[in-house]
Amino acid sequence: MSTSPDQRFADLKLTLPPAPKPLGVYKPFLIVDKFVYVSGHGTVKEDGTLIIGRIGKDMSMEEGKAAAQQVGLAILATLKQNLGSLNKIKRVVKVLGMVNCVPEFERHPFVINGCSELFAKVWGEENGIGVRSAVGMGSLPDNIPVEIEAMFELQ
Repeated sequence: MSTSPDQRFADLKLTLPPAPKPLGVYKPFLIVDKFVYVSGHGTVKEDGTLIIGRIGKDMSMEEGKAAAQQVGLAILATLKQNLGSLNKIKRVVKVLGMVNCVPEFERHPFVINGCSELFAKVWGEENGIGVRSAVGMGSLPDNIPVEIEAMFELQ
């Protein structure tokens, strides 16, 4: 396995979407002391469109997990746009995953694993896995299936 997060990401052969622009009055990225806070990101695809749908109604649990990975890619795009390199991140501190799902759905952690597994591949098991919450929501903006916010520690 390659040593740097940038090289590990390149080895995954995944493509970053464009870093999303704020849809409200907030900053998508903020550094405070040695921590990077990333606002809630959605399911932005490479062409800038969104993955849409509610898990348990419009899409399966596995499709939800793939959507969560896409959110992780959007977060990586924001990090690269603002820091220039994923190598400037020491570790993942916290991930909050929100799942747009039917009330009966109970596998929120499985869905958010799509993002968490991506981060573990980029920063390794030791630094790529932080604390996490995975919760269900009655709705999310634009009917996206997953929204994720995260906190990272800088090198």
